[in-house]
Amino acid sequence: MLRSLLLAAVGTALVAPAAGAADYVPGEVIVRSGPESAPVTRVVELADGDPVTEAVARLRRRRGVLSATPNYIARASLVPNDPGRARTPGGWVEDQWNFAGPFGVGAPAAWDNVARAGRPGGRGVVVAVVDTGVAYSDRGRYRRSPDLRGDRFVHGYDFVGHDRHPHDLNGHGTHVASTIAESVDNGVGVTGLAYGAKIMPVRVLNRYGEGDSVAIARGIRFAARRRVHVINLSFEFGESVRADEIPGIIDALRLARRKGVLVVGASGNAAAAAVAYPARAHQVLSVGATTEHGCLAEYSNQGPTLDLVAPGGGADQALDGDPNCHPLDAEGRDIVQMTFTTGLRRFGLPHRYEGTSMAAPHVSATAALVIASDLLGARPSPRAIEARLKATARDLGIAGPDNRYGAGLVDAGAATAPPLPAVSSS
Repeated sequence: MLRSLLLAAVGTALVAPAAGAADYVPGEVIVRSGPESAPVTRVVELADGDPVTEAVARLRRRRGVLSATPNYIARASLVPNDPGRARTPGGWVEDQWNFAGPFGVGAPAAWDNVARAGRPGGRGVVVAVVDTGVAYSDRGRYRRSPDLRGDRFVHGYDFVGHDRHPHDLNGHGTHVASTIAESVDNGVGVTGLAYGAKIMPVRVLNRYGEGDSVAIARGIRFAARRRVHVINLSFEFGESVRADEIPGIIDALRLARRKGVLVVGASGNAAAAAVAYPARAHQVLSVGATTEHGCLAEYSNQGPTLDLVAPGGGADQALDGDPNCHPLDAEGRDIVQMTFTTGLRRFGLPHRYEGTSMAAPHVSATAALVIASDLLGARPSPRAIEARLKATARDLGIAGPDNRYGAGLVDAGAATAPPLPAVSSS
């Protein structure tokens, strides 16, 4: 039976440490065996002192074993930024440069487009947030975020605590969900890009923002089998983790693709020349991060498998020949959404969230709006949605697709814009 590991946790941590090169659960190996068409996956617990690497090599030699890998740990793709800046006076437009600023995603135009299509805010679309959980309900010591409506959730699951209550103990997943579906016109906080969409909270990362590959694979499968429209993965594995070392996750991503679910993933925060897994998998639409200035963020991974970029906040990279990059100037603002401030019961708009984790939900929300617009039909394929997002993206850096920005900055307004009526030549 598949099993995820709840790492020892004391207290409440709101910040996840950076991902290491190749972190894995000590004393565990994931083994896949049986026919390739229907493999069985199990977690083998090692005897005390048995090195994981030696056990992997030994198990791979056994007859019938398709793969044996460490149980790798992924971490939320968050770059912390300490709070302390004064609250801006201009409402959500001032706070959310990522939605309506010069290098935002064109939210107001997108809202107009989908409203005219009769699906305001992406109504009718379900996005699974596979993360640290979401502050989705009042239950015991937990509280629902005051800017996430209670009727905006569908049933999810907690693959860390192994129950039906995927409450957030970190804040990261709530921030991600808020970028997608935070409420509007309620006099509270800021806004969500696909404010009419529903969220499926799926908890695969613990209170420290860490989760093992078994829990992650189970979470992706859970969402895919329930036919959500989009799955958001705002976390990354270490730089050295390869696809053949997380076969369960790759299998789950293939399932999602077969089910017609678009999977969106954060490219990673190691400032590396390659996108991190799971976003690097070809079944995932990978998303890098840009700053308020329209430059690739200093932490954002890039590379030939990068598909798009979206606002993630922070400082600019030093990129020769890119007029939008000013690494010696003051860094741009981060991404403001409602989540925990101090403890599970106190919510606010903390100024400490930047990273490719924050970029990915902009693309997931834009995909939800595209689906709701019906421009691509009632149930467009992941390939069709990806093509639309890339074709309408705003080109940055050198002309055309490139390793730094992929196809460009996601543009929700352009992606949801109906075609112009034909003009008669007569």
